[in-house]
Amino acid sequence: MKGQLQNKIALVTGGGSGIGKSTALAFAKEGAKVVVADVIAEGAQQTVKEIRESGGEAIFVKVDVSKSSEVQAMIEKTLETYGRLDCAYNNAGVAITPMLIPDTNEEDWDRVININLKGVWLCMKYEIPQMLKQGKGAIVNASSMVGLIGLEKRSAYAASKHGVLGLTKVAALEYADSGIRVNAVCPAPIRTPLVEKIIAADPEAEKQLISMIPMKRLGTLEEVAQVVVWLCSDASSFVTGQAIGVDGGVLAR
Repeated sequence: MKGQLQNKIALVTGGGSGIGKSTALAFAKEGAKVVVADVIAEGAQQTVKEIRESGGEAIFVKVDVSKSSEVQAMIEKTLETYGRLDCAYNNAGVAITPMLIPDTNEEDWDRVININLKGVWLCMKYEIPQMLKQGKGAIVNASSMVGLIGLEKRSAYAASKHGVLGLTKVAALEYADSGIRVNAVCPAPIRTPLVEKIIAADPEAEKQLISMIPMKRLGTLEEVAQVVVWLCSDASSFVTGQAIGVDGGVLAR
């Protein structure tokens, strides 16, 4: 049986760990050839290895998404290798230690905005022209439940993720009649490697995270990945400009 993305070319930024890695593996399982992009080579190369060992096809591209020249080179490498770009999951992102607005320093603010928000803009800047040439494409941007609600001590992160949703809606409208769909995923706390480290350091942290989720559990990497796959597949062909919560009910409150 053919997968939902059979013979498609899919790009994942931040594909070396967490949700990005899980999504890259899910893309490959559904038949896509995957470009795994990350600023850290080791994790991304491991993702590529796992895809190849399972019978899939993938390449690694090193990229800092906050730098225009590197994002452009990433797209050029994708086209040089596979000749097209059908799906893109603009997932690369960072967070900083939670702190009040006056305590947030300018360097940390700029880093979060440059990677989480400018990085998504740069990726779309170079992805969209190729998709226009093809007459079709699907883009999914990584936002967060904090892109839709406020959360104390997360000013830079919340600003970046709210911005991602604004970009997503504008891009969706600009290219709605050009065959390009643009959506965003907004996860609640997910059992990522980073969250696991937080829980290991403070067992009470897990209880605190779960307390805000109506389903009373953390989400899994695979649950987010499957939503991204669906948004990139023809099964969601009439869906664009949406912020899809993968949140166990948090955003229903």
